[in-house]
Amino acid sequence: MLSGEQFGRLFDAYERTGFRLETLPEYDVAEEREEIARFLAGEDMGPEWADNPWVRSMTDKGKQVSRVHVLTSPLTDYLRYELAAYPGNIKAGESIGIIDLAEQTVAGLPDHDFWLFDDRQVYRMHYTEKGAFIGAELLPPDKLSAYRGYRDVALRHAVPFAEYWERQH
Repeated sequence: MLSGEQFGRLFDAYERTGFRLETLPEYDVAEEREEIARFLAGEDMGPEWADNPWVRSMTDKGKQVSRVHVLTSPLTDYLRYELAAYPGNIKAGESIGIIDLAEQTVAGLPDHDFWLFDDRQVYRMHYTEKGAFIGAELLPPDKLSAYRGYRDVALRHAVPFAEYWERQH
């Protein structure tokens, strides 16, 4: 299982495509706690929200970054915070879709997060019950086909983020 720092190196190493499926209603990320508090207080979120430098570090190298977030409205405070940051990710080049399970039922998706890199490596993400990252598990090659299928199902059912956000506001 890869730790946060080890897992982070994969974003430099992949060559073409990185896809993430997100499934949790809340993630407990120590580095985000202060920012979440500022967001909930209605404070200015700073320039990184306008154009996410982490996403930009990949897309500027010609890499694609995409995600589908599976959630259920009404949104938790954490999800309101995370989704409010998505326009900056999109400006930086990430493609983001939303599947709101309060609006549609989607069969054929796992109940956990994963990253699929270059259609060649899939990492299952492991979290505590409260959403703290434990590690990323490289799955064996015989699992690739199933996870490519999960990605395809998610992309087929996802609503583009801008459309979802507009409906919510």
